[in-house]
Amino acid sequence: MTTIVIIGGGVTGMSTAYYLNQYTRGAQSPVRLVVVEGSRELGGKIRTTRQGEYIMESGADSVVSRKTNMDPLLEELSLQEELVYNATGKSYIHVDGELKLIPKDSLFGIPMTIESLVSSTLVSTEGKVEALKDFYTPNTSFTKQDSIGRFLEAFLGKELVEKQIAPVLSGVYSGDLMELTIASTLPYLLDYKNEHGSIMKGLEANRSILQKGGDRKFYSFENGLSTLIDRMEERLAGEVEFRKGVRAERIDRMDDRYGVILANGETIEADHIVLGTLHTAAQSLLGAEQLNADFAELRNSSLISVYIGFDVPDGRLPADGTGFITADSSKLVCNACTWTSRKWEHTSASSRLLVRLFYKSSKPAYEKLSRMTDAELLTVAVQDVKDAMGIDAAPIYYDVTKWNDTMPNYHIRHPQIVASLESKMEQLFPNVLLAGCSYYGVGIPDCVANGERTARRIADRITLA
Repeated sequence: MTTIVIIGGGVTGMSTAYYLNQYTRGAQSPVRLVVVEGSRELGGKIRTTRQGEYIMESGADSVVSRKTNMDPLLEELSLQEELVYNATGKSYIHVDGELKLIPKDSLFGIPMTIESLVSSTLVSTEGKVEALKDFYTPNTSFTKQDSIGRFLEAFLGKELVEKQIAPVLSGVYSGDLMELTIASTLPYLLDYKNEHGSIMKGLEANRSILQKGGDRKFYSFENGLSTLIDRMEERLAGEVEFRKGVRAERIDRMDDRYGVILANGETIEADHIVLGTLHTAAQSLLGAEQLNADFAELRNSSLISVYIGFDVPDGRLPADGTGFITADSSKLVCNACTWTSRKWEHTSASSRLLVRLFYKSSKPAYEKLSRMTDAELLTVAVQDVKDAMGIDAAPIYYDVTKWNDTMPNYHIRHPQIVASLESKMEQLFPNVLLAGCSYYGVGIPDCVANGERTARRIADRITLA
């Protein structure tokens, strides 16, 4: 019998188990699949909670619609009828003590048309004129491994990037634009620049693709994102062994096999192992000095999520808005705020106001925030709501989640580090594969695609063996 142990029951680990179960059904010898998850619940950063009438996502809150690789999986799991899409609405940047609209027809704050550039209230006339160099300055040196921040500044100017693009793009990718590569963020922008001679012209030419589905850019499920994990677990019942609430402590080499040592003293002998954990956990499990230098170069950041429910209608929010991001110069403490009950109608049964505020380690205030109690964090969040939106009301519910050093932060050398780790792993730990958001993309579709690829690699090895 071939035993495959998947360590980590997040979306990557669950996807790997799901596809391995499919791919190995026709294997000549029996296959045993085991998923080991230290938490009592599967899902990792997918974690749906409920309080009263509210549905809240303590981790990831949606799936990007334009990443269609998940469509077959949703069909197989019979989840299409449970999809819910974001409500249409405008996004803002909090700057100069007020909420200013991110221009229509922009992608992550990047203008898709001249009209979008001209309409911006975030950038001065001089900044708009500087951005026009995009139309006459050719790309002669940038590759996809270069900084997305330097690339955008070179063609769209410093002011547009700092005041309109960076707050949005840095918020999405949780990092300094100067340290993030084009490849790990928006690789197609370089293609547009090279093909059309202009980033904006390329965006406009591809607007129908980028805006496919209109304003329905994100989706979830009517009972929350955990539905995806729950459905996979249901389908795998009886096919896969789940060890929940028990931590894997180390991996021992046993001739041509491995021993996965669990915290309860159990050892699972495995032919193949998938490390669907954060890189820090993988490093600890492997305990290989030869890998430490590479692992040390990978980065994680931290995030505090604060939900607040109010006994006021979400109609009190600015018209047709779904949330805001804060500029670096903003006096608000939060990095961003989603107007959840407005953006996701299924999250509040009676449309009472539910907001989610994000506090990231990229801000100097985070160190102090990280030491606060939940009640103290609520006080900070309530003040941010009052200062940003003028809503002065007592909370009726709140939920605080701290994600300490768990948010992967890709930087310029990330691809080279991952390639180095892969090469060394083949030599030191054959048939042990790294997987997950620490290496191959942080979005849910990226994790599902990574799980599918990982499953295929193992299935091919079993078939060829």
